[in-house]
Amino acid sequence: MANTVAPAAKNAGQVAAPDPFEFHVYGPRNLSPPSWKDLLRSSWKDPTYRRMVIACFIQGVYLLELDRQEKRDDRTSLAPQWWRPFRYRLTQSLVDARDGSVYGAVLEWDRRHAAALPLFRPSGAPAAVVALRGTLLRAPTALRDVADDLRFLAWDSLKGSVRFAGALAALRDAARRHGGNGNGVCVAGHSLGAGFALQVGKALAKEGVLVECHVFNPPSVSLATSLRGFAEMAGDVWGRVRAWLPYVGASAQAQAQAQQPAADQAQACKWMPHLYINTNDYICCYYTDSATGTATVTAGGGAAGDGNGKTELAKIVLVSKGPTKFLDAHGLNQWWADDVELQVALNHSKLIGRQLRSLYTPTPAPPAPAPQPSPADVNALGSNKATSSSFRRAMLSWSGAR
Repeated sequence: MANTVAPAAKNAGQVAAPDPFEFHVYGPRNLSPPSWKDLLRSSWKDPTYRRMVIACFIQGVYLLELDRQEKRDDRTSLAPQWWRPFRYRLTQSLVDARDGSVYGAVLEWDRRHAAALPLFRPSGAPAAVVALRGTLLRAPTALRDVADDLRFLAWDSLKGSVRFAGALAALRDAARRHGGNGNGVCVAGHSLGAGFALQVGKALAKEGVLVECHVFNPPSVSLATSLRGFAEMAGDVWGRVRAWLPYVGASAQAQAQAQQPAADQAQACKWMPHLYINTNDYICCYYTDSATGTATVTAGGGAAGDGNGKTELAKIVLVSKGPTKFLDAHGLNQWWADDVELQVALNHSKLIGRQLRSLYTPTPAPPAPAPQPSPADVNALGSNKATSSSFRRAMLSWSGAR
């Protein structure tokens, strides 16, 4: 759920107070828009700048829905203030046809600002961003938002949601038009939207299209995850018990695993989402649970393991100094705040390893087809059947004679 309560603005005299969600009131203070300096050095190469701008894009999606609910027109709408300063424009709103609510948006680099900027995008700036909002506890959309929250809580998956299909289609279309695999397409979300972003990014990665992924306060609490954790614990106990039992095929199995092609191992590090976590937010704090040998989370985000058999699956950024109360710790505005202090987590994330396991586990080879008999074998089989039938009739005749 987004932090939908902004700090109140002071009313100076007879001048009307600005809306608390206006960009210059609620947004970042020291975040400059792109300029001609990006010819030489792009601000988008700075991870801090990238994180803050993408968080602003997601805030714009929240305001798209609030603009709809408040019936604001093009002149009074607040949402465009959150992407126009960075030279992006809205190309598609993702709308839930059941209640008409806006749950996402596709933002693309705006070439119409060529008079103020070079004709090409700054280095590192995404060509398109699919931004997805989280839960809004307001009557027009609360029912559908909470239904998806409960879906994730029960199943640890959002694939059955209408919004999942819409977000995946929008991301697939953006990747088709702009090119995936690091060519400037990004998916991002906050809270429930982060859950959607992580899962649609994973679904597209399974199709071989790799897009950049940034998720803020992604949900980590679900009944399915808890049950799976108990099952893994039971499996671990059984594995320890089985280690004491003699098993004839153990050496053969170990030898087969040692001979696994290196190409299968290399597939494990191609798609690396960026997770932004505040450990005081109990909705997303379980991503910091560690487990040896599951995943290595590093600042470099390299494509290889760390040499100890561990695979880099994600880059997790933690708040080391920031909001501590739950609602503030779950808010989106902390990710563009100037006073927040972050650190890159160097640990083994058990939860992200479990969620991405199906993506990085090599698919077992299909069974070899059964060999087809040759014509000679068919003829021999026919003659054998004829001989067997003749022998059976002879035996029956002999039995009847007796």
